[in-house]
Amino acid sequence: MIRLRHALSGILAAVAGIAAGHLIAGFLDPASSPVLAIGSTVIDLTPTPVKEWAIARFGTNDKLILQGSVLVVTLALSALAGLLARRRLALGIGFIVLLTGLAGAAALSRPTAGVREAVPALAAMAVGVAVLVLLVRRVAVPSRPADAPDEVDTADGAPRTTGTSRRGFVGAALGVTALSALAAAGGQLRAGARSLKRIVLPKPADAAKALPTDLAGQVPGISPLRTPTAKFYRVDTNLVVPQVDADSWTLEIDGMVEKPFSMTLQELLAMPMIERDITMTCVSNEVGGGYVGAARWLGVRLTDVLDRAGVKGSPDQLLSTAVDGFTISTPLEVVRDGRDAMIAVGMNGAQLTDTHGFPARLITPGLYGFVGATKWLTKLTLTTYAAEQAYWTKRQWATDAPIKTSARIDTPAPLSTVKAGSIAIGGVAWAQHRGVGKVEVKIDDGPWQETKLGPAVNVDYWRQWYLPWDAKPGLHRLAVRAFDNEGRAQLTERATPFPSGSSGIQEVVVTVE
Repeated sequence: MIRLRHALSGILAAVAGIAAGHLIAGFLDPASSPVLAIGSTVIDLTPTPVKEWAIARFGTNDKLILQGSVLVVTLALSALAGLLARRRLALGIGFIVLLTGLAGAAALSRPTAGVREAVPALAAMAVGVAVLVLLVRRVAVPSRPADAPDEVDTADGAPRTTGTSRRGFVGAALGVTALSALAAAGGQLRAGARSLKRIVLPKPADAAKALPTDLAGQVPGISPLRTPTAKFYRVDTNLVVPQVDADSWTLEIDGMVEKPFSMTLQELLAMPMIERDITMTCVSNEVGGGYVGAARWLGVRLTDVLDRAGVKGSPDQLLSTAVDGFTISTPLEVVRDGRDAMIAVGMNGAQLTDTHGFPARLITPGLYGFVGATKWLTKLTLTTYAAEQAYWTKRQWATDAPIKTSARIDTPAPLSTVKAGSIAIGGVAWAQHRGVGKVEVKIDDGPWQETKLGPAVNVDYWRQWYLPWDAKPGLHRLAVRAFDNEGRAQLTERATPFPSGSSGIQEVVVTVE
């Protein structure tokens, strides 16, 4: 029992410290919260195969699972601190200092970190040590008359505490737990209380045409022609979504340019805007996966901004930097080949959400996001691949990653059961910057059958497709493949997302009854 109380003392010390750090971080920088700081460092140090496994296995829950894992390990180590304090209080204190010190080091290791990022860890250290001392003393002090004979706990040889002492420990533990819960909730509320400034989006000088008729009403279960913002995929390395102050935000253009400059958000919004329908795809998307979405984007042509700075020397890379220091590299020749690469400020008729990069982000049609879609953009640097390496380049991902042609079956869903009779097999296909020319479906061992295509929006947008099917009872295997506008079929050879995107034919099994 004594050991258990010491272990619990260490755990509660950690909980109190984490809560205090989280509260302070809510007022300074949510990302500097101890567990989040360590989690971000774990993300950076995790080998690429493990990252891809986590994304494939857990999807958008991977960050939540990571945070939970960091918390569990922290609490386990803190229990050890409590047990060490049973032998010698200084050992337990030293272990708490070590754990919180690691959190502080993790916070300070972030690219844009300053002194204030260490404050939450220092608060966690002070509170954790104070709580450990408080609870250990409640465990160690026996509550019995001074002249009473020593009683010994036969299990571990430690002094046996009476009911009064147990009540003192329990009361202190409950008090610590309650205060920790309030501090953690306060930190969470403070972090979530920051609201984005409402900005007035200018009308585009070059507007997109109205979208054609959506097949979603005709083919139940098919993806809508335009993905709602709330359902648009999110894949990034951030455990906490950056919330940027629009009034103080600037975009800096530097590097191998003739005239380096910076602009405010209002100056960016005053530039001529274009509006484009563009499908985005994440390189982590597995065959048939959901990390793809189509939206209407509003922004400034990237070349308009770069032309204002001018080019000096022979740069081959546009290095873009987010407000948290995260970097992405985009081949400069792709940016300048005439495609509608833009600095986007709007999505689906509204300002960008914080999740999708407020106040500005890059959109580069035809490239996977990891080489052309920096969110929370704050700097553009013209440089060379020999001089600078971005986050994913350092991890051996491809430097030029055009999106591969692919098709996905939305309905019927994999492993689903449907009723026999006339139904539709349907989904979406994409071949950004080339356009989808044809989609075919294969049922069991039958021939490939050409599907009916939805209306074409542009070469950078996906196309809906469907095939009427007279479904007979039994177990059936469905496969799909797409062709671009030049008649080139998608790759049938299976490849994992690393290093330049997955490939292969999606096959699903359905039961008809």
